Amino acid sequence: MPDDPLLSWRDHFPVLETSTYLISNSLGAMPRAVEHELGRYTSLWGRRGVRAWAEEWWELGSRVADLVAPLLGAPRGSISMHPNTTLATAVMLSCLSPARTRRKVVTTDLHFPSILYLLEGWCRSHDATLQTVPRYGAWGADPQRLLDSIDETTLAVCLSHVEYATAWVNDAPALAKRCREAGAFLILDIFQSAGTLPLDLQGWGVDAAVGGCLKWLCGGPGNVFLYVDPELSDTLQPWLTGWAAHRAPFSFTPPPIEHSSGAERFLNGTPQVSALYCARPGLEILGEVGIDAVRGKSLSLCRKIVEGSTARDFELSSPTDPACRGGTIALHVPDAELVAQELLTRNVVIDYRPGFGIRIAPHFYSTWEECELCLDTIQEVLETRSFERHRSVAGTKPT
Repeated sequence: MPDDPLLSWRDHFPVLETSTYLISNSLGAMPRAVEHELGRYTSLWGRRGVRAWAEEWWELGSRVADLVAPLLGAPRGSISMHPNTTLATAVMLSCLSPARTRRKVVTTDLHFPSILYLLEGWCRSHDATLQTVPRYGAWGADPQRLLDSIDETTLAVCLSHVEYATAWVNDAPALAKRCREAGAFLILDIFQSAGTLPLDLQGWGVDAAVGGCLKWLCGGPGNVFLYVDPELSDTLQPWLTGWAAHRAPFSFTPPPIEHSSGAERFLNGTPQVSALYCARPGLEILGEVGIDAVRGKSLSLCRKIVEGSTARDFELSSPTDPACRGGTIALHVPDAELVAQELLTRNVVIDYRPGFGIRIAPHFYSTWEECELCLDTIQEVLETRSFERHRSVAGTKPT
């Protein structure tokens, strides 16, 4: 793509100088400006000490949240920042209580395991039923079966907009509509769609959404965001809470807590300040690039990866229809875990997920030449069986 204007952003990401980086669905490339931001953090701490809280740190979470909001189709002031997705989802679950006739939580078998662990434990402790809608074919839950599972006995629906393993896209507007009709509460996981798919959370009528800057938003770990519909937020009372959610946190009053209004009522403990500094450069870049442009580039590169994989007889674990697919292509090739390890030793940075194979995730800063190099390397590794040298350590290292 020699005339691709998005390639002008490559200089902002140092890792692209040293590797073929196709793993933005796991960890987005770090913007060069993050180093400067962390320097600002340490400088302020070093020069001002505890005064940094009043001068910048305490308001930083709200400022970062307001950079996230337009990328999600959400109004400013509707998002709070959290250290990880499991905790943010648990905060939302803590707002809900099963009733006599509403004791069912709906999810899918492809939802991220950490959240499935949480849902299973929450349902067990609340005497509720977890209904896990299985995938149909290899990619995701049957859309109609998923909608039909949401009925008047459903308390909550908690699932991914884009499934992490296959990139299957669940129909968020249809799910939100069905939840409203049935009186169920929707918690949508947008970790694999935020930053690569256009989102309209408020327009779709999503009750709550959880995602993060770690992946497509190039913001590093510790920067998870929780959106709650502004029309609902002040009606919800999270019991998983903390002093940062108090309307006057520095009053240090004893329980019961007097929750703040809006997004801040879903906070809990002391914020993750250093992580928040890391989030800003990526969010600013994505805001300038524009999600529509990112999606257009993703569709183009993923289409070519699908065509190149088909030409090489690689089996796809992701949908071929681009309307049903996020920004990742998963390939189920023989000995995929070992092949992935060999690619990493050759500085072709991808990852592997059991049962789904090698995941390739180009972003707006990627080139087609990098994607083609990845496919050529997979083919060469399979033909030469150079992956065999990794067999003794299979399953012992993260990929």
